[in-house]
Amino acid sequence: MKKFIFGFLMLVLTISLLGAFQSVQANGAGWRNLSPRADKVDNSLQSVLANAAPNDMMTVIVTLGKQADLSRVNGANRAARLQGVIQALQATANASQGRLTGLLNTYRSQGLVDSFTPLWVFNGFSVTATVEVINALAQDPDVYAIAPDDIQIVPAYGTPEANISLVNAPALWDQGFYGQGVVVAALDTGVSLDNPELAATWRGGGNSWYDPYNQHPDLPIDLNGHGTWTMGVMVAGDGGGTSIGMAPQAQWIAARIFNDRGRTTATAIHKVFQWVLDPDQNPGTADAPEVVNNSWTYGYPGCDLSFQLDLQSLRAAGILPVFAAGNGGPYSNSSYSPANYPEALAVGAVDNSGAVYAYSSRGPSACGETSTIYPELVAPGMNIKTTDLYGFYTFETGTSISAPHVAGGLAVLLSAFPNLSPDQQQAALLNSAIDLGPAGPDNTYGYGELDLLRAYQWLLDNISVTTPTATATEPPPIDTATPTPTGSATPTPTETPTPTPTDTPTPTPTPTSSAGLDMIFSDGFETGGLGAWSASETGGGQLSVSSRAAEAGLYGMQAQVSNTASMYVMDNSPAGETSYQARFYFDPNGVSIGKKMTHDLFTGLDASGNVIFQLQIQYNAGSYQVQAIELNNNGRTTSTNWYSFSDASHALEISWLAASTQNGSDGAMSLWIDGGLQKTVSGQKNGAYSLDRVQLGPQNLSNGINGTEYFDNFVSTRGTYIGP
Repeated sequence: MKKFIFGFLMLVLTISLLGAFQSVQANGAGWRNLSPRADKVDNSLQSVLANAAPNDMMTVIVTLGKQADLSRVNGANRAARLQGVIQALQATANASQGRLTGLLNTYRSQGLVDSFTPLWVFNGFSVTATVEVINALAQDPDVYAIAPDDIQIVPAYGTPEANISLVNAPALWDQGFYGQGVVVAALDTGVSLDNPELAATWRGGGNSWYDPYNQHPDLPIDLNGHGTWTMGVMVAGDGGGTSIGMAPQAQWIAARIFNDRGRTTATAIHKVFQWVLDPDQNPGTADAPEVVNNSWTYGYPGCDLSFQLDLQSLRAAGILPVFAAGNGGPYSNSSYSPANYPEALAVGAVDNSGAVYAYSSRGPSACGETSTIYPELVAPGMNIKTTDLYGFYTFETGTSISAPHVAGGLAVLLSAFPNLSPDQQQAALLNSAIDLGPAGPDNTYGYGELDLLRAYQWLLDNISVTTPTATATEPPPIDTATPTPTGSATPTPTETPTPTPTDTPTPTPTPTSSAGLDMIFSDGFETGGLGAWSASETGGGQLSVSSRAAEAGLYGMQAQVSNTASMYVMDNSPAGETSYQARFYFDPNGVSIGKKMTHDLFTGLDASGNVIFQLQIQYNAGSYQVQAIELNNNGRTTSTNWYSFSDASHALEISWLAASTQNGSDGAMSLWIDGGLQKTVSGQKNGAYSLDRVQLGPQNLSNGINGTEYFDNFVSTRGTYIGP
């Protein structure tokens, strides 16, 4: 009977809410659909559900497929953009959560749901329910993913030093910039008010402290000390005889992600990120912090994208999330989430001589960033004097201590340039860093060590200002292309242990799945140019990077088609690949294509120059259409059908697989549009070919094709599905 009620309610409520979804899309706020996935239930949760009794209760995180399209949010200043982001997030949640809210209330009345919390920082719920209900939610068409609430999160502290003068903070103090007018936030174990250096700079009021566990709801508290250490590096003064904080005139707010037992949950962290965006629960007041420090990581290296949507919301609202890189060194491939998200700025640790802290985590990033450099920056992190519990001082070490150097440094820069976007902040820090180790960016020191004076000078040189505090304009940003979460491997959920130092080196396990792990190449054009590609044919400037072409981020590639000359960017990274997957965003942008005319948008070639697969476009029967074609050993081609799509931005994805032997017949090719599989052509005899380069852009053109096409957010892997 319960199953019948569930099915009936789902049908009725789906019909009743359809108009609400359409109204959200039409009102300009907009939402985007995450690609449907077959494995909705996290791998680690599947085994837990399989071994539990049907009436066992557990808490899970439910992510909906409809998410706010924050790329549409505009604002003349930070306050307007912050308000727009909050309103877009809340509008999407309000318009799309109603049916499931009603369903969960019905289940609660039946005793099958204990409690649930709607969330808007990403569009989803925290749900405590029976296994039967969780399995039913996994079949719901509106649900994108279900993940465990129990997660292993630890503070990222380790064992070694900080020098405020080394990163040139006093040089900016001398010019009158101490972080005044800026609010920094620590998401940590809390902050102790016992130390007068911290008590004096707490913003105070009902919007400056948050305990998601409601154990200490009124005033900041820290039962561990870790959060007090990190806050001292950011804002403490000279009460202990020496200046120990980067931004002594900044104010601070804080939220604790660890409870009294030193444990945490995904629900708590989602709620904290949500609080950060709107501490007083009034979108009309811009009381969010300008800087957020996160000196914590998952307890294991690898890629876990559970909080990526939250970080995307913060970054869209103008906040650059600063994260400790983790203490997984000296091993390579020891990047930790969320620090290895493209949206985060990962900070490693060095001593005063510029030598890397032995246990500072090394790259490359496991989360498929456009640049795999990890960490992105280093800062002092060994034997650093900072504030401690009970009004004392302590000396601490690790990437947990290096990260607040960067967060506090940002507060100083923002007191000089208050309107910097996250991309501008990141560009200033990375372009001005002191190069350490091998020449150029590397996976030990990143782009180099923090230097505030050089960052300040870089901003003066690259930002159009009349005074240091004038409104900034966009400089060339650092690439922050953002992949959509794609079913990355998630570790088995365990109760989070009491936070302990993570400085004991252990071999890094080899991850078994994640699009980032077999990455070949990606570029979102966020550098403002085509330099990331191996070569380009621009048709005399007809192919270029422009903000008008942005389908994700700030920039995209545009191709102005006016003759038959092919235009493309080339990637030579593939090296005899026999399995290849690529996705990019494409917008025909009203391009005029004559009847029975086609041209290629994307081609793959072998070492001899044979085109072994191609993605073609045509215009027919009033709509744009796309098909995929692959070359067989006999020189003949096999193609999919033509599939229609609208005159708008779409994710086009193609996979190509060579037969296992030269004369075998198990080759294949597949085509997706916006995450929906259109066709798989299997049984292909194409083993004579392997892939050595690809070309993105309009190719093999005919007279009668005119207009400008947009391309963006290109990603390629060795056979792993990527998704929108």
